[in-house]
Amino acid sequence: YANVPWIINRGAEEFASLGTKTSKGTKIFSLTGKVVNGGLIEVPMGATLRDVIFEIGGGMLPGREFKAVQLGGPSGGCLPASLLDEPIDFESLVAAGSMMGSGGMVVVDDTTCMVDFAKFFLTFTAEESCGKCVPCRVGTTRMLEVLERISAGLATMDDLDLLERLADDVVEGSLCALGGSAPNPVLATLRYFREEVEAHVLERRCPAKVCRPLIRYTIDKDACTGCRACLNACPSGAVTGERKEPHRIDQKLCIKCDACRQACRFDAVRVETGILTPAEGRRR
Repeated sequence: YANVPWIINRGAEEFASLGTKTSKGTKIFSLTGKVVNGGLIEVPMGATLRDVIFEIGGGMLPGREFKAVQLGGPSGGCLPASLLDEPIDFESLVAAGSMMGSGGMVVVDDTTCMVDFAKFFLTFTAEESCGKCVPCRVGTTRMLEVLERISAGLATMDDLDLLERLADDVVEGSLCALGGSAPNPVLATLRYFREEVEAHVLERRCPAKVCRPLIRYTIDKDACTGCRACLNACPSGAVTGERKEPHRIDQKLCIKCDACRQACRFDAVRVETGILTPAEGRRR
């Protein structure tokens, strides 16, 4: 509706002169996520993702790298850095596995796990399903279960095949657009970030060090000063040690809340991944 006053004042022809041949005019986006400048922006159709994220949005936060941008709300796909120069129009976004939607644009950096990110959006659509049709009601739930196994390090490569088959069934069999578009974040993740997904399966490793069952916290004894900041911050009593002596983390008590790492002023708390057996991951 934001375009309506402009069109009334200046005419439809002038509005249509902006944009591309098939996607005319402008589009308002809500630019959010790991960018310097977030907010509501208006750009002509055909502007590139790079224009929006790096010129208008000011690029990534200091020290971080662009990883993906998710467009179109919970049902939109995540696009990688290789597509930053793609034009923003209806046809290009759909071809890339995303959508224009309501204009949501969420930028994520290298600290984001794409499995966890896809799980976040699928959780929303699964909960929002009205339950009328089986493909949406059951299919999204089964897909979510597979993602849970992947993020826990309990999945096999057969689960990836199952995930793709379920996604296709949900798209083809759902009665409304919510179900038909719900698998988009998952399909785009498998399409553009498959190597990261397979790391969870084959190596039981979360490259972004986000999935709790696949990480553990340790303390570098050479960097630790024994200041007790991590010990005092730990809510589960997992950190032990004497003052001015290197501390330790009891893996059985650690709940991986990240409080110790945030409290440490000496970068002594480390997050490791790719080290847990399936049994250890199941306990987490």
